[in-house]
Amino acid sequence: MQIFFIIAFILAIGIAIFAIQNSDADMVVMRFLIWDYKTSLVYTLLGGIGLGILLTILCWIPRAIKTSLHMRRLKRQISQLTVTQAPSPPPVQEEKKV
Repeated sequence: MQIFFIIAFILAIGIAIFAIQNSDADMVVMRFLIWDYKTSLVYTLLGGIGLGILLTILCWIPRAIKTSLHMRRLKRQISQLTVTQAPSPPPVQEEKKV
């Protein structure tokens, strides 16, 4: 899990460096139906990357919650089975007096 965060951090630094170096890039026009929006190419790319990250997280959250609940249920079943299957202590034998 830590390697994932390290890779994500390095990727974020790379994106930030890219944005800073290309802040004077040409303007682009984005059109959707009746809207026209003129913005920098860097902001368009950063917005696309941000939207991709957001959609990935939104798709990942339900799966993570489902997995967590399943793991909790399995751990509870394991603990119940170990309690019911635990060997009973051997009976205490009384010493015989001779």
